Amino acid sequence: MAGGYETVIGLECHVELSTATKMFCGCRNEFGAPPNTNVCPVCLGLPGSLPVPNERAIEYIVRIGLALDCEIAPRSVFHRKNYFYPDMPKNFQISQYDLPVCVNGHLDIEVDGEVRRVGITRVHMEEDTGKTTHGSASGRIHEADYALVDYNRAGVPLVEIVSEPDIRTPEEAGAYLRELRATLEALGVSDVRMEEGSLRCDANISTRRVGEEGFGVKVEIKNLNSIRSLERALRYEQERQRAALEAGETLVQETRHFDEDRGTTHTLRSKEEAFDYRYFPEPDLPPLEPDRAWVEALRASLPELPAAKRARYERELGLRPEPAVLLASSTVQAAFFEEAVALGADPVAAANWITQDLAGMLNKAKVELAEAKVTPRHVADVVRLVADGTISATGAKQALEVALETGEEIEAIVEARGLRQVTDTAALAAWVDEVIASNPGPVEQYRAGKQGVLGFLVGQVMKRSGGSADPRAVNELLRERLSGG
Repeated sequence: MAGGYETVIGLECHVELSTATKMFCGCRNEFGAPPNTNVCPVCLGLPGSLPVPNERAIEYIVRIGLALDCEIAPRSVFHRKNYFYPDMPKNFQISQYDLPVCVNGHLDIEVDGEVRRVGITRVHMEEDTGKTTHGSASGRIHEADYALVDYNRAGVPLVEIVSEPDIRTPEEAGAYLRELRATLEALGVSDVRMEEGSLRCDANISTRRVGEEGFGVKVEIKNLNSIRSLERALRYEQERQRAALEAGETLVQETRHFDEDRGTTHTLRSKEEAFDYRYFPEPDLPPLEPDRAWVEALRASLPELPAAKRARYERELGLRPEPAVLLASSTVQAAFFEEAVALGADPVAAANWITQDLAGMLNKAKVELAEAKVTPRHVADVVRLVADGTISATGAKQALEVALETGEEIEAIVEARGLRQVTDTAALAAWVDEVIASNPGPVEQYRAGKQGVLGFLVGQVMKRSGGSADPRAVNELLRERLSGG
């Protein structure tokens, strides 16, 4: 905490639920539909229309609350949040105020090997707004000649998860959002795609002197479209606030916009208070009073959550923390890994192939694992063939790349591409002699005592063999040849 200051951060995360229909009507809850096609009198707020709560959405928010160890309120109430903006067709939003569904929970995060507990103030239900597109090259309001409003998103069930101000660094904020996203994905309540807006985050940040108990002036930051954006915005705002306090300036409570291109925040508007929204109970909806037996049945049906999955991978399968975290953070990736292990793959080797080599290939090809042609059987076969010496790690990587592209079986690829590992001494010796002859500089460096050069020479032999040479045998042959003077 340089400069004697401490940063205080709280996050407000909005989660669009993956229900088939909207929160209070039967319109489809669907991303990417043509503008204003998934609308009806209810979500457009036409006179005489009445809302009817979506039972599955209420089930989902209770599941979220249970996963975050919240108390499920015996009685909660919907409120009208009144404000005027083009993307809210009713000129009010059905939300919750002082009686939310879930309260007093927590989420544990790990940063630099240390576990910290972040309190959850509340988890409440509301409906989403429409989407406004501003007609300018930059998409900014002040540069726009016109605005287009799409009400397809209006009325989509939205859950807001509000943390306590327990976060102290941008890195902790990133860890919290990663853990929350992984938890929501494991619950199956949302696809949590930040790029599509189904998970959105606003950050509240203030600065105080170390040792002070009161809070500083709070600033809310909008337009955080990724975990990277969240951390960048908080780092900038943290330094801006500290510099202002050092200079004797007065901070003001406001909402600021994060500029992704510049990596800076700027004033958007003065911060509203709750009374500005004139909350009052929604007269067209009765209170929610969930049956206790139903709540306990939902508790019993919760899946294994990421923290428990990570612990199991490390305890029972021998994984290191890093791959365990990567695998447990994705439901699809975890299921892929577990199926590969069930097919006989060594867990540690399978985890490394999936989180390193395969992840890199998928990223390069811009393909999601769930949509890829590669299967757990491919990974299990690669692990087995490398372990028994049939193919080298280099050959295995080549085979996996082909499998990703074509879906062919690994053994068929190995035979067709000549990737079976060569252990024949005569063939290896020819490649080794060629590499020694064509790399006099590295050879002299090795003979002068630079042992690290050997790895380069082994790599050159592997390249000449098309990845089919046995690297251990190559290593031995090179040492033997180079020690002869």
